[in-house]
Amino acid sequence: MRMRFVILTGISGAGKSTALKMMEDMGYYCVDNLPIPLVEHIYEMADSAGSELQKVAVGIDARNGTDLGEMKAVLQKMQEQGRDCEILFLDSDDPVLVKRYKETRRSHPLAHGERIGKGITRERQRLQYLKDHADYIIDTSHLLTRELKIELENIFVNRQHYSSLFVTVLSFGFKYGIPVDSDLVFDVRFLPNPYYVEGLRAKSGNDKEIQDYVLQFPEAHVFLDKLVDMVQFLIPNYIAEGKSQLVIGIGCTGGKHRSVTLANELYRRLSLSTSEDSNYGLKIEHRDIEKDALHK
Repeated sequence: MRMRFVILTGISGAGKSTALKMMEDMGYYCVDNLPIPLVEHIYEMADSAGSELQKVAVGIDARNGTDLGEMKAVLQKMQEQGRDCEILFLDSDDPVLVKRYKETRRSHPLAHGERIGKGITRERQRLQYLKDHADYIIDTSHLLTRELKIELENIFVNRQHYSSLFVTVLSFGFKYGIPVDSDLVFDVRFLPNPYYVEGLRAKSGNDKEIQDYVLQFPEAHVFLDKLVDMVQFLIPNYIAEGKSQLVIGIGCTGGKHRSVTLANELYRRLSLSTSEDSNYGLKIEHRDIEKDALHK
């Protein structure tokens, strides 16, 4: 069995330490914050005759300082020598990173007393080469810890096809604000509102009665047909452009009836068109489905 050697890198705050612990649980021999000149030596040691190390993950990040400039030469040399090396890059949106730093009250390693955003900008510049040459880029902006674990297991344990784009179908209520992370937003308030139908107000788009009511209108199916067609056209183009996260917002007034129904139906139709060879993952969220009850 050929050794698997992974360089785990990415933006500080994107979850590299968490990912490294997960890979250790998957049976990888993990070394964090390894000096760049030692990367080759770790590979040689693991690949030598008699070595029991079949899976190795090496953490490289901004703490390596100016040594990061040496990574290009190291990777090129390893490639010339036929040494297989995979690069996993963890990324996240800047606002999410800033929020995470503020919540943990940590300072960014490259901020040097300035704003966190300044440190993030410097770090992106230093890590750009590794990101450009990464085999896998995972955007953790909207990933739960368990979802990150599933992604890592798919890549490094199950050897399944890697989803380079993660699509989130997100229902919401306009009265609670448009989700700031939405890439595409669709307003379904043109459909009749079950809220005003006796016996339906307390139910949600997850209930069959609401689904039957909303989907009885031909306009709902025309909307869905056109939306699915457009999304399926956009996905391969987004993947080609290098996008790793796509959030599709479906909104109605309160985010409980029409938006939930149509988000569920969009998710169902997209799921039917995906396969093990698809270049994207898919999940659904209902942001405001319980808020009407909470605000009464």
